[in-house]
Amino acid sequence: MNEKEFVQFVEETKGIVLAAVRKYLPADLYHSIDDVAQETYLRIYRNMKKAAFPDDGSRNNWIYTIAKNESLRMVDRSNREDVKIRQFIESMGAEVPLGEALTDEIVMIREVISLLPNRYRVVFELLVMGFSERQIAEKLSMKRGTIRSRIHRGKELIFRNLSEKGVRYESS
Repeated sequence: MNEKEFVQFVEETKGIVLAAVRKYLPADLYHSIDDVAQETYLRIYRNMKKAAFPDDGSRNNWIYTIAKNESLRMVDRSNREDVKIRQFIESMGAEVPLGEALTDEIVMIREVISLLPNRYRVVFELLVMGFSERQIAEKLSMKRGTIRSRIHRGKELIFRNLSEKGVRYESS
């Protein structure tokens, strides 16, 4: 399949993909729709040669299932990140609220991390994903002391930003 054919294929099937994504991706993850659609089409492209369909209905069911599975993968990934953010909040010496309040905290922490300067943000994104200081240092090809320093300075920036939003945490 050449590029022009693939573009036409995407145009023909995007309604199917988006229907599955809308059904299986919760509203708080709608910012990930593009990522899910991209992963869906990547998976379709990789497996298209293996697939043979007697009709368009079978092909469309296959595409819908892939989009559904990619949506569910994104939900799982987000849930794992939420657990890591919860641990991060606890590591800052804060009581972790339950239910909706936790969702608000997670959104706020994600927002604050996204506002960090790049050199701190990259470290905190990896930290929230569950990587250790040692693993982050290896991934970024930096010394562990540099990573510790960026974590320390990043926490100060996070506390300051949260304080400006009216949130108070005990720094550890």
